[in-house]
Amino acid sequence: MAGTAPRTARSAGRRVGAVALAAVAGMAVAVQSRINGELGVRLDDGLAAATISFGVGLLLLLVLVPATRSGRQGLNALRTALSTGTIRPWQCIGGACGALLVFTQGATVGTLGVAVFTVAVVAGQSASSLVVDRAGVGPGGRQPVTGARLAGALLTVAAVLLAVGGRGLEPAALGLTLLPLVAGVAVAWQQAVNGWVRVVSGSTLTATGVNFAAGTSVLLVAFAVSVVVRGAPSGALPTEPWLYLGGLVGVMFIAIAASVVRLIGVLVLGLATIAGQVIGAVLLDVLLPTAASQPGLRTVLGALLTLVAVAVATLGSRLRVPPSRRRPS
Repeated sequence: MAGTAPRTARSAGRRVGAVALAAVAGMAVAVQSRINGELGVRLDDGLAAATISFGVGLLLLLVLVPATRSGRQGLNALRTALSTGTIRPWQCIGGACGALLVFTQGATVGTLGVAVFTVAVVAGQSASSLVVDRAGVGPGGRQPVTGARLAGALLTVAAVLLAVGGRGLEPAALGLTLLPLVAGVAVAWQQAVNGWVRVVSGSTLTATGVNFAAGTSVLLVAFAVSVVVRGAPSGALPTEPWLYLGGLVGVMFIAIAASVVRLIGVLVLGLATIAGQVIGAVLLDVLLPTAASQPGLRTVLGALLTLVAVAVATLGSRLRVPPSRRRPS
């Protein structure tokens, strides 16, 4: 009995540390939004900024995946799963949704600011997750649309309206809010299909590499078409190294999530990372404001309402144990 209390205390301490680390990972996503947004402004091309960000992350993973045992084993397991039909090819292109998210960072953060961008993404993601879970797209199977989750989704939409209201933005700028909303919708589907890649490969590193490969491929094709139609970006490549770290931040986020999920579970991980993302976005706009950053009272209240909405939707959901041998449809 004497040894039980210290072990329990250590376990509780590790969980608290894991939650804090997950929140830090969420803040890192807010930093990524600022980096890619600034790069998009400098290049005067959000698509070019997204391609660079994803490309840098992919270059790192092209080194890490084949250099690690888990990465190589994961690639072999994924190849076998594809050949046997355990997983479908379309379930390996979740990175295309991530590409959309990174593109919207470069295209809208310079105008909307990080806080409004983040609130809009969370709203789209929260609403879309209802449909994704109900359809059973992810490895967790079908999940019912509970009153708590529906209320949370409606609250996030209200948070967007509150955050962008009174900003003094032109109608065209307000219309930009639809881009991160759509990106948030896509993120829910991305997380579901990437979850299947993680399940069948048994490797978070492999799943991350597949995600970045798909996203970079989509962005390269889109960027090539853009150059043919509109010409090369008018802005010169900036010389500040920090503007090229967005992709590395994305890889870091995935690594942290994979390391702490076994301690705190997916439910608390999602709540902590979104909380960190919203808080980090507001802090960035307050402490390091840009020309687009106008974090007034309505923006702060919108961010706080987003946290309440996420808590309602997440903590009000029923926990489900993912079926370990369920085959994706």
